[in-house]
Order: sequence, then C-alpha cells, then structure tokens
Amino acid sequence: MHNTKRLKKLFMPIFMALGVISLALILYYVFAGVSVETWDYNIPRRVKIISAILLVSVAVGISSVIFQTITANYILTPSIMGLDNLYIFLQTVVIFFLGSGQLEMMSSPTHFLLTLIFMICVSTGIFFFMFKGQGTNIFYVVLVGIIFGVAFEGMSSFMQVLIDPSEFSVLEGRMFASFNRINVELLGITSIVVVATISFLISDFKNLDVLTLGRAQAITLGVNYKRVVLKSLVIVAILTSTSTVLVGPVTFLGILIVSIARFLCPTYRHMILLPATVLVGVCILVFGMLITERLLDFTVPLSVIINFAGGIYFIYLMLKLKRI
Repeated sequence: MHNTKRLKKLFMPIFMALGVISLALILYYVFAGVSVETWDYNIPRRVKIISAILLVSVAVGISSVIFQTITANYILTPSIMGLDNLYIFLQTVVIFFLGSGQLEMMSSPTHFLLTLIFMICVSTGIFFFMFKGQGTNIFYVVLVGIIFGVAFEGMSSFMQVLIDPSEFSVLEGRMFASFNRINVELLGITSIVVVATISFLISDFKNLDVLTLGRAQAITLGVNYKRVVLKSLVIVAILTSTSTVLVGPVTFLGILIVSIARFLCPTYRHMILLPATVLVGVCILVFGMLITERLLDFTVPLSVIINFAGGIYFIYLMLKLKRI
C-alpha cells in the first residue's frame, strides 16, 4: 500500500500535465472557430468525434500495453495479429459479393455487432486453437497471427483487383481510419463493450505486473500463466476489434502511444501505465485531428499521419535493436 501511494505521488505531476494538455486540446478542438450560425452543426459533430477518440484511445492503448506485457516485447502490438487485415478482408468480401450498398448498411448497430462478433470469434478462435495445440507458446501464436494477416491481405488484394472501380472507391474509404463518418448509435454500443471488457481486466492488474518478469518467474510466484495470458488475449482481441470496427485500422497508433507513455512513466505497474497510455493517445489523436482539419483541410486522413509517424518510430526501434 505504501509503495502504491509513493508511485501515485511520483507520477501525479505527469498525469496532471497529460490531463491538462488533453483537456485543453479537447476544448480548443470543440469550441474554436464556432459561431452562432454554425453552433448546431459543429458542436454535435465535434463532440461525436471526441467521444470516438476517447474510446479508441482507451481500446488501443490498453490492448497494446497488455499485448506487449504477455509477449514480453515492446515492439509488438495487436495489429501484428492481423486484425486490421481481417477487417479490410471482411469489408472486401461484403463489396465483392453483395455490393457497396450493403457495405454502407454496415454502419447500422446490427451490422456493427455482427462485424465485431465475427472479428472477435475469429481472433479468439485462433488463440484457443493455438494454445490447445502448442501449450503456452505465445510466440507461436504471434507467428500464426502474422501468417493469417498476410493471408487476409492477399485474399483482399485478389478480390480488390476483380471488383468494379466505382465499388473499389467505396472500399478504399474503409481502408483508412476515419473519425468523421461515425454513426452516433454505435458510440453507445462501443462504450458498453469497452467498459465491460476493462471491468473484466481490472482484477488481473497485479498478475500482469508479475508477468513482466517473464513466464518462468510468474509461474514460480504463483500466477496461473496460461489462464492469465489466454484471458488477456481475449481482452486484446475484443478491444482491438472494437476500435477497428468503429473507426477503421490505425496500424501504428498502439506502438506510438505506448512508447511515449513508457518514456514518461518508466514503471511496470499497469495501474500507472494504462491510464498514462490512454491520456497520451487522447493528446495525439486530438492534436492530429486539429492538424487534419485546421491545417491540411481534410486533404490527408488522420490515420495516414499517425501511421507515418508511427512507422518511422517503428523503423527506429528496429534499427536500435539491431545495433544492440
């Protein structure tokens, strides 16, 4: 208890700074440039975007930290499991067989839930099958995730070559994350899924802290390694799928915000690291939306900016590890 209070006191200035920056960016984004004539249009639209940013920051941030913990690797993120490619593959299949009109209907709550359930079932099915056959070899699961991701990408590319160009233009809009085309009805469903999933995770914070020591040490200290890892992978699959279905794939967001959070809060305690990652995600996404809307005038999607910065950082990490 004393150690927990000391940690909270140590990192409180960082949390306060991140909180103030996040709040300032949110208020500026929502209210800057709003006149009486445009109030009824701009405020609801911007509040909807901020709500989506908060949900994505929570889902991507928490899932990325947990995934790095159970893989004991600070470069890997859930996108390596192929969930982004699975999402694009699913959208491609719908257009290929049913047409773009049906894809537009997938913004409804029913189709949203069906897409979400399908992605969760596929990803968790892979995990359960791999763990059943290969014990608790987490790296085998990661390898299979990479293979499935490549397979989904290849099948998507094959079908995209065959579909009509006008249909492909509709699909292309789904291949990049967008916070501007979100259905308001989906925010409530997403909030329920995210909150319920996090509530399911809270009881394992201490086990995840021990898991940072490695598999052998965690088992020695009494952690049910297989149960905790399998449960964590299911949570990662749910959070990642929820974020991807809501706004689209943002491949390098996870590694970017987690790396910044780890730099600001160098601790293994998840009760500190998880909220720090979420706050960093809010700062980056809101700042990115300001650049996209106010400076670039919507000419460049936010996901392109995030993936560009995250991709450069990922290459830097790879080169750094190579030198080591």
